[in-house]
Amino acid sequence: MRRLLAVLLAPFALAALTSVILLYPWGEPDPTGHAVGEPVNGEVVSSELGPCLSPGQVQVGDTGDADAENGPRCQTVRVTLTDGPAEGMAITKNLPAGQGNPTFAAGDDVVLAYSGADPRDADAYQVQDFQRGLPLTLLAVVFAAAVVILGRWRGAAALGALVVTGLIIGLFVLPAILHGANPLAVGIAGSGLIMFVALYTTHGFSARTSAAVLGTMVSLSLIGVLATIFSAGAQLTGLDENTSTLIGSLGQEIDTRGLLLAGIVIGALGVLDDVTVTQASAVWELHRANPRLSWRELYGAALRIGRAHVGSAVNTLVMAYAGAALPALLLASLSDVGLGSILTSQEMAAEIVRTLAGSIGIIAAVPVTSVLAALIVVREENHVDTHLDHGIEPGAESSAPRRRPHEHQ
Repeated sequence: MRRLLAVLLAPFALAALTSVILLYPWGEPDPTGHAVGEPVNGEVVSSELGPCLSPGQVQVGDTGDADAENGPRCQTVRVTLTDGPAEGMAITKNLPAGQGNPTFAAGDDVVLAYSGADPRDADAYQVQDFQRGLPLTLLAVVFAAAVVILGRWRGAAALGALVVTGLIIGLFVLPAILHGANPLAVGIAGSGLIMFVALYTTHGFSARTSAAVLGTMVSLSLIGVLATIFSAGAQLTGLDENTSTLIGSLGQEIDTRGLLLAGIVIGALGVLDDVTVTQASAVWELHRANPRLSWRELYGAALRIGRAHVGSAVNTLVMAYAGAALPALLLASLSDVGLGSILTSQEMAAEIVRTLAGSIGIIAAVPVTSVLAALIVVREENHVDTHLDHGIEPGAESSAPRRRPHEHQ
């Protein structure tokens, strides 16, 4: 059975790896785009709210509040550069104040964009954002510790798979798309490689993992087909604010619909992995509890488990996309054009296709993975292999009470 699974899956793994090699921009120069400037760190030493004045101007009279007479309000911040070509120099910048603009206070660590001009000239710097490296690093450490404490060696393997996933996206998916490769082809190739690496690294090389891989492949293919058909039928262009900014920065055309489809495929992969691994594990546990069950009985029992799981998984996917699109939902709700017009707008229609195509794939993953796992597990001839698939070390089963044959009935 394992040899058969290897024969079935090896061509797909080879195809994914070959596609990555062919689509990677070997030897091509990196796209430059329109850089916003070299990042330079700084610390705010003072911040004051007042009128927007150019250097050398003086405010006469009462400043008052921002209104038609006194004009807009600005915050004047003095920043000491903590690195870069003019480290230690203090500069003063006038920044827009009010709703929709960040408010800086003394002691804030900020990031500035250095244009490359005279480093002693304050106009060569623009305050961009806050520094967030420390809190994000601490959160990542807490996350990794929680995963390892609960999952132990399997949790460590999952973290390793997560690192590999980030490397595949950062070193292959992004460069390939930026160099003009078809985004959908890049997304499929990258997702395929991530699927094989992540699942086998986290759960080991076993028939159970192979069943989850097969179920993921079938469901992911269904999501890709549905997304392609309905994005074309809904005439989705994939153009939104971020994509328009990307095109403007890149300075060349890009397949925006393909970029949308690639995002759908990659985004659905994580949820699919969860569903398929859970279903395959459920089948193996049911078979371990009662080896006399036929594949049909295993499939029926696993399907009942999957019905409960699929509801929460679909809700997770919908809520994740709704949360990401919350600002767009709020903005759309302000326009008095009716719910139908809001839902069929370009941005909302793209999220609907993304959500529903992914949800259909998740629903299909339950019966597909369950039947594949049931057919595989009942055909494994060596019962020891079943124990090894569960990660039980030799001799570990001796501590558990053994059932007599009549106890399985």
